[in-house]
Amino acid sequence: MNTLDAPSRRRFLKSGATIGGGLVVGFLVPGAKRFAQAAPAAAAAVSAGFAPNAFLRIAADDTVTVLLSHSEMGQGIWTGLAMLIAEELDADWSKIKVEHAPAAPDYKHTAFGMQMTGGSTSTWSEFERYRMAGATARTLLLAAASKRLGVPAERLRTENGAVIDGSRRLRYGELVAAAAGLTAPATPPKLKDAKDWKIIGKPTRRLDGPEKIDGRAKFGMDVHFDGLLTAMVARAPVFGGTVKSFDDSAARKVPGVRDVVRVPSGVAVVADHYWAAKQGRDALKIDWNPGPNADGLDDAKLRAEFARLAAAGGGAVASRAGDADAALKGAAKVIEAEYHVPYLAHAPMEPLNCTVRIGADRCEVWTGTQFQTLDQAVAAKITGLAPEQVQIHTTFLGGGFGRRATPSSDFVSEAVHVAKAAGKPVKTVWSREDDVRGGYYRPMYLQRARIGLDKQGRPVAWKQTLVGQSIITGTPMAPMLVKNGVDSTSVEGVADSPYIQGVKDHFVELHSPQTGIPVLWWRSVGHSYNGFVMESLIDEAAHAAGRDPVEYRRALLGEHPRHLAALNLAAEKAGWGSKLPAGRARGVAVHESFGSYIAQIAEVSLEDAPGGKRIRVHRFVCAIDCGLAVNPDGVRAQMESGINFGLGAALYSELTFRDGRVRQSNFHDYRVLRMDEAPAIEVHIVPSAEKMGGAGEPGTAPVAAAVANAVFALGGTRLRELPLRVPA
Repeated sequence: MNTLDAPSRRRFLKSGATIGGGLVVGFLVPGAKRFAQAAPAAAAAVSAGFAPNAFLRIAADDTVTVLLSHSEMGQGIWTGLAMLIAEELDADWSKIKVEHAPAAPDYKHTAFGMQMTGGSTSTWSEFERYRMAGATARTLLLAAASKRLGVPAERLRTENGAVIDGSRRLRYGELVAAAAGLTAPATPPKLKDAKDWKIIGKPTRRLDGPEKIDGRAKFGMDVHFDGLLTAMVARAPVFGGTVKSFDDSAARKVPGVRDVVRVPSGVAVVADHYWAAKQGRDALKIDWNPGPNADGLDDAKLRAEFARLAAAGGGAVASRAGDADAALKGAAKVIEAEYHVPYLAHAPMEPLNCTVRIGADRCEVWTGTQFQTLDQAVAAKITGLAPEQVQIHTTFLGGGFGRRATPSSDFVSEAVHVAKAAGKPVKTVWSREDDVRGGYYRPMYLQRARIGLDKQGRPVAWKQTLVGQSIITGTPMAPMLVKNGVDSTSVEGVADSPYIQGVKDHFVELHSPQTGIPVLWWRSVGHSYNGFVMESLIDEAAHAAGRDPVEYRRALLGEHPRHLAALNLAAEKAGWGSKLPAGRARGVAVHESFGSYIAQIAEVSLEDAPGGKRIRVHRFVCAIDCGLAVNPDGVRAQMESGINFGLGAALYSELTFRDGRVRQSNFHDYRVLRMDEAPAIEVHIVPSAEKMGGAGEPGTAPVAAAVANAVFALGGTRLRELPLRVPA
């Protein structure tokens, strides 16, 4: 998703209230009440406007509970956002606790108008809101202490969870009752200067680490209560297929099976536990209506069609300047290349699951979700309840990467249908095979490029065609992200590339064919393939020009200081140009996405393997300029995560289709990176006072290009297709 500016703190109103005997601080954006009183359908509309709230709760025992308006799925915001409040509150860090906030209009994203987590936006979008919450609470506590001690508030100071006046010290817990009765000042409190920060910008251990290590952390799969049943759904093996008829007699004989119910997505077997549900599902006899995709929906045929579209031209124009065709004719040298990337599954460690309990006037949903607002609206529509009668209990997410953020709320919708049909509380669980074959993939793309170089090797003409499915068309996000037939997520990192925008004669076009395969954002979205294509193409240009790849990029990025800062730091730390052991080479890539600028250098070798050579990545050096790093440890962890995630896709992962069916099923044939294949990773953060960017996704985008460029440097083989395979 595109990065948008966070709103000014002057837009927020402050208020105080009591909940459970403690102090609760919240602040509202104008319009929140209007949204809350709107018709239920408005709750599902992405463009309904901003109405986010942020809250913190201080109890009499001095604990400070931060309510997280976003979902913690391993990216570290459980700690990072709490740091913002703790900084301005001068809280005792050992007393900080965090909870996922309920689904409510108050917690809507400051930029996207709905409660959600995605686009690597959580930290920058909450940077002022959460700090303001802490500062407002601190102001109220100081006012309460001022009254109790009979001294001006200006004479008091706060430190480590207490208000101090000389030798007198009042714990926050002692002041909450009095502070809760006060009204926040009309003038917004002054936030701290960066020079006075004690927590922000300091490496901080994760608050959720201990409970995830010892098993106390609750993920969706861990939800259990008395009377809860488990269901598995038999879904059509072909996308677009439907149930014609089914025989459930054998399934009902499986011990533990309680019911078999038909739902819009297929047939659900409801049982006492997972194994009974699985055995019952396996025993179903279903006659499927395969639908239109069973005959000929094949990835090889799709690729041929994509190639035809790329050659035909006539796509929607994403970026154009000058006359690229004329400039190509006058170029001293022309590079022509075709690149291809496959469909990919998200494959989070925790497969999809959702628990639903429906009552007469209430529906409760327990799940790891990235889209609370949409899930709440969908559950309300299915049950006939108002959105405020649907309670979403957000659990920890065992990975998301975009799959738990579907505009259709597919896995939540299905679980609500199952519980409604069964008439009992049910946890609907997906197996790994269900997950791999269940739809919503990173789309396949084919790209063709022609780059004209002058006698000095600089690009003077650039023409590029992208062909692949749009993930936005047909969703509520389309009015914002699809303009003149161009899905901005399809062309991000290409149409706005500094390399292309630096060429006065350029042309970028897009074809967005429909295929019948459901697609969705995948970690780093369009950058996941465009980073590979662009940084491979610029490497091709560097070698065609006879230039060192790092020096060539430096020359082209002279007016882009943040790109340069990351590139120079990575090159320095990797020892670019220094001698390597025999049989090894380095490759470089630098790419901006989600407001962060990342350079990566991969060190690789080739090993003998059946049918060819296997790429071994020994070392990865990464430099990132993300603006302020609220928690440097968190940024480093996300770079390491993104690199390993990207390496799996670069070296192994692909989904293929035949007759509308996914041919892969589990990690034996849909390969991801394994522990013994992970390289040594070094992450270096560029000191920066620039605008803050994201960290959850950008680390993935340059990975494949850095590896492919190293392979070329090693043996002269240019790999233009993912996953990377070196011929014998």
